[in-house]
Amino acid sequence: MYAAVVKYIILTLCAQTNAWSIHDYNAERANLLEQEFGLQVGGNIKLSDKENSANNVLMRYKRQEVDESFQNPKYFNFSRHYFTYKNDIEKSKVYHIIRKMPKGAALHVHSSLMLSAERLLALTYEDHLYACFADDDLKLHFSANVPQRPCHTKWQLLSVLRNETEDIVSFDENIKKHFTLYSQNEKDLKFDINYVWERFNKVCRTIKDLIAYRPVREKFFYEALKEFYNDKIMYIELRSGLPILYELDGTLHDLTHMPRIYHRVAKRFKEDHPDFIGIKLIVTIHRAKDINKIRKSIEIARRIKEELPDMFAGFDLVGQEDLGKPLVDFYPALTEAKDDINFYFHGGETNWFGSSTDENLADAILLGSKRIGHGYALIKHPSLLAAVKAKDIALEVNVISNVVLSLVSDVRNHPLASYLAFGMPVVLSSDDPGAWGADPLSHDFYISFVGIASKRANLRMLKQLVINSIKYSALNASEKLEAFKKLFKEWDDFIEDLSTNFR
Repeated sequence: MYAAVVKYIILTLCAQTNAWSIHDYNAERANLLEQEFGLQVGGNIKLSDKENSANNVLMRYKRQEVDESFQNPKYFNFSRHYFTYKNDIEKSKVYHIIRKMPKGAALHVHSSLMLSAERLLALTYEDHLYACFADDDLKLHFSANVPQRPCHTKWQLLSVLRNETEDIVSFDENIKKHFTLYSQNEKDLKFDINYVWERFNKVCRTIKDLIAYRPVREKFFYEALKEFYNDKIMYIELRSGLPILYELDGTLHDLTHMPRIYHRVAKRFKEDHPDFIGIKLIVTIHRAKDINKIRKSIEIARRIKEELPDMFAGFDLVGQEDLGKPLVDFYPALTEAKDDINFYFHGGETNWFGSSTDENLADAILLGSKRIGHGYALIKHPSLLAAVKAKDIALEVNVISNVVLSLVSDVRNHPLASYLAFGMPVVLSSDDPGAWGADPLSHDFYISFVGIASKRANLRMLKQLVINSIKYSALNASEKLEAFKKLFKEWDDFIEDLSTNFR
């Protein structure tokens, strides 16, 4: 009997000990995960009561979307090419919340690829536009008379061609295809990166043809600002290669005329929309050019900085990194300029490891780049990653661009997931949204939030990303202060609407 009682007591104590052990384990596990969550982008943000209420609404919908995909991975949109699910995004309640959210600034945008294909098509209804169709190529030129530019067939007024067609809708759809990479043809989604960039550059050339006429360029830019503004963006930093614009009589403007147009149109837009903060300009040149042309471009940038100091931000090299020259090739010219010109270099927009392309990241850091465009390959370079974080160099991440331009297909594998988890200085932007039919910024935010960030990532992360867009901008201290005042006012209105009206 005694032995039985002792055995009972021992078994009871063991059970109790095991119970306490499991309790302690679970507590330690929860603590470990909470510590990690605190390291993520937005981990230090404290939400107000109203923000917590809004967050509850947001996260209810986010968990529904993620859980449904987790249970049915074959229907998980973000594992496929953006073009296959672009039109389904409108069905998401999380997207509609993000669409209403003030996003602060877009800091990585190429000026000629800002506007949607629909609005570009409307510009083809302007008078005096000639078209040259040859195979699958389209050249456009505004002129009072038949253009003197070479044409493999013949120049014809687009208005005449449009009026002669029996199906204007189909005619316009065919024109619009030249303004976008968007395609529902599966074969266009499966080719290698060089093929995609070739198609991309072709789209760029056609759009640049359309907007090289000075009056149309002004209309284009105003409409682009409107699209960004309607997507809750209050400030934009443009990258522009400063094209030579012309008048109807063939008169050509010099390279500094384009910045004056940016300045004038942005001023007019701000008068029409007083809560819009404005724009700044990052002058660019193609990275395939030689060092003498780089020096000339930097000198033009200096002239613009002197003439328009409030609008000028800095300098960058653009174009496909894998096929372009690395930053180190231009070291003499760049190091001569780094004391009076701020740099915002593209770097690491590649899948290669140990190549001249991803090693551009080292040069961007050493040359003092204020931000790094894309930084896709940075995750493979631990010492460079640590340097970027220590120096607080923001990464301009453009998720949809990286999908469309063949760096990643399943966005869960995008390095942004790690950058967000490590608490890196990240800003989200959209690169060339017009070229792939994306929202100016909402699509990139939505895909990043639901498809890339942790399932637990919430309003704190979104708020930090919005704050980062102003924090890491080229605005000066007083401009940032004014921007934050406007931003937080818009944010409070958004939170009020979300916590009380969105169900």
